[in-house]
Amino acid sequence: MNRRNFMVRGAGALAGLSALGLLGNCAFAQDGAQGANMIDANTQRAIDTGLDWLSRQQDAGDGSFGTGNYRGNVAVTSLAGLAFMASGSQPNRGRYGEQVTRCVRNIINCEERGRPGFLNNQRAGFHGPMYGHGFATLFLAEVYGMINEPNLRHELRLTLGRAVRLIIDTQNDVGGWRYQPVRGDADLSVTICQIMALRAARNAGIYVPAGVARNCTQYVQRCQDPNSGGFSYQHFGGMPGFARTAAGVVALYSAGIYEGQSVERGLAYLNARRPGGGGGGGGFLNNAENAMHYFYGHYYAVQAMWIAGGDHWRNWYPAIKNELLTQYRRADGSWQQNLMCSHYCTAMALIILQVPNNYLPILQR
Repeated sequence: MNRRNFMVRGAGALAGLSALGLLGNCAFAQDGAQGANMIDANTQRAIDTGLDWLSRQQDAGDGSFGTGNYRGNVAVTSLAGLAFMASGSQPNRGRYGEQVTRCVRNIINCEERGRPGFLNNQRAGFHGPMYGHGFATLFLAEVYGMINEPNLRHELRLTLGRAVRLIIDTQNDVGGWRYQPVRGDADLSVTICQIMALRAARNAGIYVPAGVARNCTQYVQRCQDPNSGGFSYQHFGGMPGFARTAAGVVALYSAGIYEGQSVERGLAYLNARRPGGGGGGGGFLNNAENAMHYFYGHYYAVQAMWIAGGDHWRNWYPAIKNELLTQYRRADGSWQQNLMCSHYCTAMALIILQVPNNYLPILQR
């Protein structure tokens, strides 16, 4: 399926949302010319092999993904679904359409009883379930306009509405979110998951109060280090880092902030740490903290550079592409870092490598 048909199908399904009284707009029309010819034949072979491997890992019973303690984790399952969508597949359409649909059904079935809208598999051990909820809500919002089955579409609409409501209701007083679905403290890494989910939901026609994005923007900007331009884990200080900065820039984008000093300084911080040391940072993989959050950080960094466009994108993608083809990639076509879940690493790598396809609605301005 080409990008035009992918977007037309998604936008066509969304056209009926106005009848539901939902508000919001969809920005599917962004020109993706900057991605042309960025995926060469060698990279496409790696993508195809990785997608084939990932498709064979889906649980035959419940449609979930994840290994070890992360078996059935909603974040891993959602990221796998996004990886298939990034190739052009939609629910029941395309090579991995069946896998996407089974991911959707699994996430819907993971809504906790007694906590309406909370997308979480209690059996998949994870210290911060709001991470999973954010990724799961993002996935449901991204796929929302592409469901043709009336019953599934109705069920998805109700589940997504409750999931978004939970995010809105648990934003804390400083504008962020934390590990649990309560109005407690906040950190940048959980906050980015929620604001991206809300952005995707708004694009899909779900109403999100303007004040939520405004308060989130203020929180994210308070996490920025005034000296380096990087972003810290929490707003009251701490060392800035690569993954945090990538998340911070994308959080600002998701809140509708595309220009300004906060964005430019964040991009400069990232470019100084471009893969391969090309930006002058170097030694990325030798840094223990960076290595621990390698896929998480680059998932956001590639989005930051794609949306920034221009030289930011033209210099970044070839560097991360070349690194992913040589780092953490296994002989069977999957990716794994240390003892981390191979389904997670592979899904993240595939999303990063397929950004030039420009299929995912969240990549649109």
